[in-house]
Amino acid sequence: MIDRRRFLLGSAAATGCWRRRATGFPGYAFVANGGERSVAAVDLTSFTVARQIQLEGSPAQVVAVPGRRRVYALASQNATVYEIDAAGLSVKRKLSLGGTAVSMRLEPGEEALWVLCRSPHALIRVPLGWAKWQAASRLKLPGEPEGFDLAGDGRLAVASFAQMRSVALIDLAKPVVLNVANAGDDPRTALFRSDGRQVLVANRNARMITVLDVKTGGILVKLPLPVEPEHFCVKADGGQVFITGKGMDAVVVVHPYQTEVAETVLAGHTPGAVAISGSPEYLFAANPESGDVTVLEVATRDVLAAVKVGQEPCFITFTPDNQYALVVNHGSGDLAVIRLATITQGDSRRRSRTAPLFTMVPVGVGPVGAGVA
Repeated sequence: MIDRRRFLLGSAAATGCWRRRATGFPGYAFVANGGERSVAAVDLTSFTVARQIQLEGSPAQVVAVPGRRRVYALASQNATVYEIDAAGLSVKRKLSLGGTAVSMRLEPGEEALWVLCRSPHALIRVPLGWAKWQAASRLKLPGEPEGFDLAGDGRLAVASFAQMRSVALIDLAKPVVLNVANAGDDPRTALFRSDGRQVLVANRNARMITVLDVKTGGILVKLPLPVEPEHFCVKADGGQVFITGKGMDAVVVVHPYQTEVAETVLAGHTPGAVAISGSPEYLFAANPESGDVTVLEVATRDVLAAVKVGQEPCFITFTPDNQYALVVNHGSGDLAVIRLATITQGDSRRRSRTAPLFTMVPVGVGPVGAGVA
């Protein structure tokens, strides 16, 4: 890996003018090192690790809240949330929720975090502005949860329960479970449609999307897929959902408002994590087995480039100025940086083009996610 990194960095420097014209982003990428108890703060002006922020547990997820200049790291094994000062690069406080956690999401309006716990089965609200940091509410759930989502207006949540073959619709203001609805075989992920009126449920083993009506909890339609739905990203306007998973070297495009599978687009080798940049809208699909990222133009579905990034890319995010894509490599323990300006549109028949890697930053052991602030 050392020789490979030197080669990549040297190649980037040798490309000349495009590298010199690039400017960094005035902030940090906070990378959760799942294989150790730390969050790496990567300075995005110098593209170096400014500090390894030590925690008492291994982080599984990080959420950045730029408006508060804070980053929150979740150690799932002991359900502990750490608040990190994005300016001082230090842990300010921590909150132990007890048991084990699945994931967390930022409430619309950035006033609180919602944390989904597996043991005990609960959905917990953690206000961010309270001087005494503690949970504001704990909602007992009817079973062992797999995942959850928040509606865009912050009023409702949906949680999935694979063992129960169901999802629960939750009123967050009270909070209370409104309805437990049948969701088919192996429901792992549930997503609200952007208007909050329907829920898309990913039935992984069944290779299907089940669409539920939020008001009644009834099944509206079942959409067969050529892949096991595991990774998702949604276009900014909510009109398209991009799905990857085992079964095919492709990205499946679903139109949620038409409740249809629109098309299947080849995208590298066994694509996993997917993310969409702002403007221009590019779809980035990580290929963990081949160690690269496939880049498609969202509007045309044309494959624009393939970028070698590192071993087992598992997570993709972007700087707020949309200048860089940041790819977390779980296997090689580094952060690959791609400058979007080097990805150019052109002849769609050229499917084998490559784009340069801007730089590579070693970050730690087994990184799993990142947030930018």
